[in-house]
Amino acid sequence: MKSRIEKVLTAKELELLRHLRNSIVHQGDSPSVRDLQDLMKYQSPRSVTKLLDHLQSKGIVKRRADKKLIIIKDPESHTQNASTVDVPLIGRVACGVPLLAEQNIEAMIPVSTQLARSPHTYFLLRAHGDSMNAAGINNGDIVLIKQTDCAKNGEIVVALIDSEATIKKFRKNENAIFLEPQSTDPIHKPIILHSDFRIQGIVVTSLGD
Repeated sequence: MKSRIEKVLTAKELELLRHLRNSIVHQGDSPSVRDLQDLMKYQSPRSVTKLLDHLQSKGIVKRRADKKLIIIKDPESHTQNASTVDVPLIGRVACGVPLLAEQNIEAMIPVSTQLARSPHTYFLLRAHGDSMNAAGINNGDIVLIKQTDCAKNGEIVVALIDSEATIKKFRKNENAIFLEPQSTDPIHKPIILHSDFRIQGIVVTSLGD
């Protein structure tokens, strides 16, 4: 059964929204109008622009200040097949900007409430590289994070270092804090810190790509 939001979207609007979502989630970037034109097999970019205008007027997508398209409401999160909540997918973190600020959000993605449980706040982050592959987090995976600023030894955390978010295993002692890779490649070494970083959250699970 279609959700109320799905009913107000045309078939073409839903198709364009799926292409937009797939590009953001799987390629890590918002597609251009030309990209969407090719995917939709339209002869003119004007057709895509009109669909985007309709989606914006319905509060489904919007453009950030940098002109990137983001999904602010996903119809799939309102289906009756499963209980889900919209969770923000975070892209590259802007220097000095709070992690969950609009500038960093690429899309709102529906996630089961069995994973993203109330009353906690969650976000999604795309993993880069193979520094955590031994922990089941591979390059390109979408990782579900529970937002918190503290962690226990042995938990896998997202830490913000110089405005770069990194996923590592957390460990501390009286002298230092260690962010340890869990990799099959020995090239990755622990990051040793004192106070020049911030914990942003704890990894709940990797959702794959």
